[in-house]
Amino acid sequence: MPPPSGTDPRPLTDEPLSIDLLNTRWIDASGRHDLLDSLDGLATWLAGPLVSQALGGATTPVDHDTLERLLQARTALDKAIANPQHPDTDAVEAVNAVLAHGRRGHLLRPDGPDTFVEVEAPSWLPAWRAAEDYLRLLAERPERIRPCGNPECILHFYDTSKNGTRRWCSMAGCGNRAKAQRHYARQKKA
Repeated sequence: MPPPSGTDPRPLTDEPLSIDLLNTRWIDASGRHDLLDSLDGLATWLAGPLVSQALGGATTPVDHDTLERLLQARTALDKAIANPQHPDTDAVEAVNAVLAHGRRGHLLRPDGPDTFVEVEAPSWLPAWRAAEDYLRLLAERPERIRPCGNPECILHFYDTSKNGTRRWCSMAGCGNRAKAQRHYARQKKA
């Protein structure tokens, strides 16, 4: 049974913005899915609390331009995440191509210093923010940007565990499947 319209059907939605954008594609028992295969999916992604917060209340058009730019950013992040600590030239160029469409500025307001984001067009804001967020993760802990340990899963996560040993996108999903497979293998040997 499909989820109600407007409900985010993805299995992992609480990752940082850049990882969340990558996780708009997933695989489950019914096959491969891509939330960004339609404007309805784009609207669902943009309406999510994480994305809304990252966009700071800015209105982003739910149109083909925004979708195309998000897909460009997702492709760039796909290239970069393959080797976060040492991205190849193509990955660097792809991420920089997205970042070239905006900038962060600084200014002084009566109540103190502030920053702002300026993009070429409102449709660039979500893509630019996702690429900027990826740079933040790289600056903090690039070794904690990881793919799920399940080779059949295409999701990624940012490991915030205390000891940095998280292996699964979710213990409830891929982690439990791995534990069940190990248990089955032990029982079969015995």
